[in-house]
Order: sequence, then structure tokens, then C-alpha cells
Amino acid sequence: MSEQIILREFQKSDRPELENVVRETWKYDRFCSPKTAAKMAKVYLNSCLTNQTFTRVAEVDGIPVGIIMGKDIRNHKCPFSLRLTWLRSVIGLLITKEGREISNIFHCVQGIDKELISRCKKTYQGELAFFAIRENCRGKGLGRKLFQTVVDYMHTQHIAAFYLFTDTSCNYPFYEHLGMKRCSEKKQVIHTHGGDGSMTFFIYDYQIAH
Repeated sequence: MSEQIILREFQKSDRPELENVVRETWKYDRFCSPKTAAKMAKVYLNSCLTNQTFTRVAEVDGIPVGIIMGKDIRNHKCPFSLRLTWLRSVIGLLITKEGREISNIFHCVQGIDKELISRCKKTYQGELAFFAIRENCRGKGLGRKLFQTVVDYMHTQHIAAFYLFTDTSCNYPFYEHLGMKRCSEKKQVIHTHGGDGSMTFFIYDYQIAH
């Protein structure tokens, strides 16, 4: 029996499943307790939702298994409701000591993002704001299908190029298979309660053929 695959816009009911996808993709449980890992996933998903103008969720047999978000930087306006939801999740993370320690990682990563963009010396009108698929659903073409929805969206918005911020904690070579080009990178030591670890952060971009 073949799987039923649907690509559609994000819905509020998708949150629990997609938070699990975030947690699995970035392996938050390596850095902290399961409770804090769940809070981190909630904060990250909500943060991405405040930073997009386009969403597509991959649903397999009625279950959300992946999501991609694109951003038209010129026309981005975050609704107050999304910003409020994000703030509530941040507060939920910061009320514990472990949560406050882990939040420092987010601040560090945001700074690296800005540094890498400045190194590229390009002005982008679009961003691939978020892209993740559940591990057991990879290799089925879902990633390429989701990626194409963002390319099509950027094309309709008359955006010639968009960028993506990623790192070695996820399957970054996949972006090269999609035709994205690495523009900038930086190695960084990340401090966690489990010890220090080295990661490399990247900026990839994609030129849209017109």
C-alpha cells in the first residue's frame, strides 16, 4: 500500500509533531535533559515561525513529518500572535537554570549567522528560514519536493537568490545535492554542560534561473 503524501501550509495542530522533528534533527538531547530539550525545540520552531513568509509541511498518511519555511525579506512582517507565542516559549525555557545555560547557545549561533552573512558581501532578498524532515522519512524525495516549493515561491516573488544558515549538526551536504553553493563558513567551540564541542557553521545560497 502506497503512502499518501500531501504538501500543505503549516497548521497549529502540526506543532507537537514538528517540535519532535526539530528535537530529533538538531539532537538537542545531547546537550541537556529531555525536558529542556523539548523546551528548546518549542523555542526554535516558534522562532522560525516568526521569521517566515511561506510554509509547506510534508504530511505522510496524516502525520506531519517535515517542514520548510521561506522568507521574502522585503515583505516580512511578523504577526503579534506568533511573536507572543515565541516569547512565551522563551520564558518557559529561561525559568530553569539549565534552560538559561542552553539559551546562551542560541545567542552565540545568532551572532555567527550575522558574521557569516557579512562575509558573503551579498545582499539577499530571500532566505530559506527552516528546513527539517524526520529521519525515517528521508530518502523518499520529500526533501527535494519541499525545496522546490521554496524555489517556486521565490521565483513568484521575483527573488533572484536566497540563502540558508546551517551547521555540521545536521545533514548539510544535502543542500549541495540540491544545487546550493557554500559561500562562507566558520568553526566554533560550543560550550555545554556535557563539555565543549567543535562545530562548523555555513552559509549556502541558491541562484534561481529566470
